[in-house]
Amino acid sequence: MRKLVVTALSTVMMVAMASMAFAADGPSVGMGISALGMAIGIAIAAAGCGLGQGMAIKAACEGTARNPDASGKISQSLILGLAFVESLCIYALLVDLILLFVKL
Repeated sequence: MRKLVVTALSTVMMVAMASMAFAADGPSVGMGISALGMAIGIAIAAAGCGLGQGMAIKAACEGTARNPDASGKISQSLILGLAFVESLCIYALLVDLILLFVKL
């Protein structure tokens, strides 16, 4: 049920933000609405990445505490996973910057 709700809410957010991103240039649209959409988009991406990284670090600490001999493999997997999670936030920033400079 939770997965369905999250999927539905994320779909609604994407549809709502797409109208701001693809809005026609004109005097009534301005940069304010587009900037608001970009700010909300990067905020959601940063919050999701922060939560994901926190959960990954928590799991790695628990795994190391339970099995100290496997700390090398856990650390290696943790660093690789954190790099992948951080790249998602960087991609969101890149999309926001592209939208910002296309709107100018």
